[in-house]
Amino acid sequence: MATQFDASDFVDSDYQAAASAAKTAANTPPPPAASARPPTREEIEGQVSETQNKLSELKRLEEQLERTRAALEEARRRQSEFHTGREEMVQSLVRGIGLLEAAEFASRRDAEQMAKTLGDLREAQSKVQSIHDETWTKDSYNTELTKALTTIENARMEWNSARLKWPLLAGNPASSEEPIANAPLSRRLLLEQLTMGQLCKFGLALTWPLLLVALAALAVFTVVLFRR
Repeated sequence: MATQFDASDFVDSDYQAAASAAKTAANTPPPPAASARPPTREEIEGQVSETQNKLSELKRLEEQLERTRAALEEARRRQSEFHTGREEMVQSLVRGIGLLEAAEFASRRDAEQMAKTLGDLREAQSKVQSIHDETWTKDSYNTELTKALTTIENARMEWNSARLKWPLLAGNPASSEEPIANAPLSRRLLLEQLTMGQLCKFGLALTWPLLLVALAALAVFTVVLFRR
């Protein structure tokens, strides 16, 4: 039995559909580019929010850097204060130790000389007190008198020598007035030994009442000026 074919059996429907779709796409104008259209309100709000977040992050980083800078400045200041204070104290201590060692040496020397003088005076006192003229006889009178005069003369020499070494023995009031007379010199030496920072603090301690009065006068003048 012979098979009958229809003309539609030789037509590829898938091909025709694809060709029709391609033709339709070719005839359809392309959509406008995204860059060509104006941004929507939502996009603008999103960009504003993103920019605000970036500014907040930058502000937070700026504050963090500022705190770090302040901490570094404080560390540098304390380190500088440490080095300056250490050098200042080393110089002051070296100077003070040298002055005290010299004073101690002088005091020890004076004490040794005073002890020696004290021993000589006691020995002279003992020799003078050992003279007993009531025991002299007529025959030994001249000899004993000569010995006694020699002992007294030696004691007088010891006494005069001690008076030259120690003005206190001479009863001279200049020894007690000497510290008062040398007070300006001592104050000048003390000021010369102070550092610049210590001199500034000393001057501020003397002038701060005047500074307070000047500040109060300036405040009153400012208030009166603004009221006008």
